[in-house]
Order: sequence, then C-alpha cells, then structure tokens
Amino acid sequence: MSYFNKQLRYANTLRSLSQGRVYNKIMINKKGRPRLKRKINFNPKITYFKPQGVPVSILGLIELTAEELEAIRLKNIKKFDQRECAQKMNTSPATFQRILALAHEKIAIALVEGKALKIVNK
Repeated sequence: MSYFNKQLRYANTLRSLSQGRVYNKIMINKKGRPRLKRKINFNPKITYFKPQGVPVSILGLIELTAEELEAIRLKNIKKFDQRECAQKMNTSPATFQRILALAHEKIAIALVEGKALKIVNK
C-alpha cells in the first residue's frame, strides 16, 4: 500500500469518525507514543444498553470505553471541574476534554440513531 493510499484511508476513517459512522475495530497504522494508562475508579455492573423492542441483530453497535464512561461519571455525575477530573484520571485537562467530548458524541449518536451502546474495558 502506497503512502498516498495510507493517508487517504486515514483521512476517510477520520471523516467517518466525525460523522459517527465508525467507532470500533478501526485499523490505523498510527505511530507515536503509546497511550498512558488512565485511572478508572468505577466498574459498571451493566455493560450493554439497547433500544427496547428492537432485535439486536438489526442494531448498530457503538463501543464506549471504560475511560470515556469514567469521564462522564466524574464530570456529569460527581460534578468535578475539568482539572479535578483530569487529576483523578491521571491525564492532562486537554486530554480529559477530548475523552469527554468523544464520550458525549458516542452517547448522543446511540440515542438519536437508536444504536446499542456497549461498555468495554480496553
């Protein structure tokens, strides 16, 4: 695969992400630092949500990571400010904001488009 094809594939994947169409199982040849481990002090008992009365076989699936759920919990339920949330998750405020924005987007798409929401520990 040529360099141009890789860049085009990466751009198309990012475009799909921004449109909310592709969230799981994305294969991108990404170089750089490995991701740091985030602190997650919450283990959900329920890990799957779906619209009532719709068979699972015809639903789309959106995966919400445990760190995205923790960001939602700290900011929206515990009502901490962004700096406190970032400290509790062992990340920078900017990274925390990106995690939170992605979580909000995934949840909104699941609600509006009637997709299943699966919480995964990655």
